[in-house]
Amino acid sequence: MNVQDYMVQLGQQARASAKVMATATTETKNNALLAIASALDSQREAIIKANQQDMAAGRDNGLDAALLDRLELNSNRIDGMIEGLQQVAALPDPCGEISDMCYRPSGIQVGKMRVPLGVIGIIYESRPNVTIDAASLCLKSGNATVLRGGKEALHSNQAIAECIAHGLQAVGLPATAVQVINTTDRAAVGHLITMAEYIDVIVPRGGKGLIERIANDARVPVIKHLDGICHVYIDDRADPEKAFNIAFNAKTHRYGVCNAMETLLVHAAVAEQTLPRLARAYTETGVELRGCDRTQAVIECQAASEEDWSTEYLAPVLSIKVVDDMQAAMDHIDRYSSGHTEAIVTEDYTRARQFLAAVDSSSVIINASTRFADGFEYGLGAEIGISTDKIHARGPVGLAGLTSQKWIVFGDGHVRK
Repeated sequence: MNVQDYMVQLGQQARASAKVMATATTETKNNALLAIASALDSQREAIIKANQQDMAAGRDNGLDAALLDRLELNSNRIDGMIEGLQQVAALPDPCGEISDMCYRPSGIQVGKMRVPLGVIGIIYESRPNVTIDAASLCLKSGNATVLRGGKEALHSNQAIAECIAHGLQAVGLPATAVQVINTTDRAAVGHLITMAEYIDVIVPRGGKGLIERIANDARVPVIKHLDGICHVYIDDRADPEKAFNIAFNAKTHRYGVCNAMETLLVHAAVAEQTLPRLARAYTETGVELRGCDRTQAVIECQAASEEDWSTEYLAPVLSIKVVDDMQAAMDHIDRYSSGHTEAIVTEDYTRARQFLAAVDSSSVIINASTRFADGFEYGLGAEIGISTDKIHARGPVGLAGLTSQKWIVFGDGHVRK
């Protein structure tokens, strides 16, 4: 079977399975998640053996230490996958939730019901545990899914897929509700993102190059974010201690994450008070500083280029700009932000409210670190990724983000006059 025929077959099976998943009860879906967890536990040795094949191939192909670490599965990581399944099973089921019910003058009742999206295609790289993360969230939200992992994790993903199929079948759900593509042919991705008759939405997880390709070529809606160029603005009415702690944490808590601060904006009136202490702390931690002319007049740092303001470093590098006021800070954010997360540190309630209203990003934070822009921290329990698109799912995408709403109407013989 050629790749195109194979992908069409997967799509047809996913579409048929989605109809079953849409009406599956919460109990059945939870039991499936727990059955998958049990299968992972019982097939632990087989999964690790399959992963060792991938690890050996990865070393032969020159994967660096960081990628090999992301690829590796061991008993502890399988325990983490099992725990993740148990956590998703414990989350509230969004499907069937009814909201905004009201009586209309005609006498009918109108409201909204939360329903699955249908079939979700997910494309990701390296980490085979993402197979479980993605499958569990799609399953709990009543969707069917087609998963395309990285070629470097092919054997690991297929071993995990067998456990997922076993768990689904154990509770009477179709094994094809979760399908893991078994070919490394890149053409499979091209078919997946253009099969609008079978796939309702695509979620890419990986590097910027992958996501750009998917966004440019897809013929179905994509839930994505390309960059995490996040800002913290320290206002002249900020509490100095809060400002220091937030700005330091937002940059140094972790570097290679999309919600780390990449640009610090400081009000000119407090720059001389604020920047020297922060600069010492950053330098002691190994952060390279790049600043505008006004920043360089206050602290020792490299000159920031125009490119710096629009760069997601994902590294111990920080650009700093001194601004005249909050409006100047918001203008900078409006020009350079990727729409991910922005924070303001201020004790002025009115300014905080203005910042909330004017800054157009998926998360806007008052007096807290940008590192909180995360599904778990927001109480979603788990997330499939971050969306900076202005669609139904924006910011961290949890179970509700993998559903939509449809209008429902209750009448009792009502006819329109």
